[in-house]
Amino acid sequence: MQTITRVAELRSTLAKSRGADRRVGLVPTMGYLHDGHMALIAASQAQCDVTVVSIFVNPTQFGPNEDLSSYPRDFLRDEELCRDGGVAILFAPDTLEVYTSHFETFVEPGDLAKPLCGVFRPGHFRGVATVVCKLFNMVQPDVVFFGQKDFQQCAVVRRMVIDLNLPIEMVTVPTVRERDGLAMSSRNRYLSKEERQRALAINRGLSAALDEFRSGERNVEKLIAVARGHLEAVDRLQYLELVDGDTLKTADSPLRRPAALCAAAYVGSTRLIDNVLLGCQLGSAMRG
Repeated sequence: MQTITRVAELRSTLAKSRGADRRVGLVPTMGYLHDGHMALIAASQAQCDVTVVSIFVNPTQFGPNEDLSSYPRDFLRDEELCRDGGVAILFAPDTLEVYTSHFETFVEPGDLAKPLCGVFRPGHFRGVATVVCKLFNMVQPDVVFFGQKDFQQCAVVRRMVIDLNLPIEMVTVPTVRERDGLAMSSRNRYLSKEERQRALAINRGLSAALDEFRSGERNVEKLIAVARGHLEAVDRLQYLELVDGDTLKTADSPLRRPAALCAAAYVGSTRLIDNVLLGCQLGSAMRG
């Protein structure tokens, strides 16, 4: 495995792979890797000849009161995990390599960025879309891999790939969970033992609604109420919404289209997100 920090070296190295007609996969991350990331890496390994993992804690997607400075980092551990996972290139640029000192050009996402997390994290998806677009330009992958846990992020990036005619296939990989059902996240390390137990209420609520859906329930309000009934254990429920799987607009009742039940909640000072898909099919946004 090569660890590369400069765009010029990255492009030069990948040019050799492209010259040999090798399929390049990209797994964009902010590091502090866990089994969810490793599932993305495994998916890339299965579908591509060369897997690139990027590690970059992107400052433009953090708000002024969010956890940029304290976001968990352990580069040596991440490097070892990538090597063990068969990654060909670990791309770990510093901030000035990604954003020049006079950087002023951003990708502005549209309506998909406005609901759910967009309400509470203004500018977040602008930062996400910008850095992801930059990584796509730096790596020029054939395929990119994202996790379902970040459902809205996937929708925003998928739309960007289509709208900007990016020659990339996007694959969404199902959420990987701990044995107790908690969605894997780098921020889980913030939780105390007691908070960790209370955080399980999020998945319990979403799973209960999914069970009702599978049993035939199609009333939006009832499905939300079922999930909400399990969420008293969290300290603050930021949102619990059932949205159309494509547009992210509030789903109509009775449900006739694929939808996603999405939640964001604080347990202690830690913000956690999760979702379940109701009739959605995970798949790819083909080349733009």
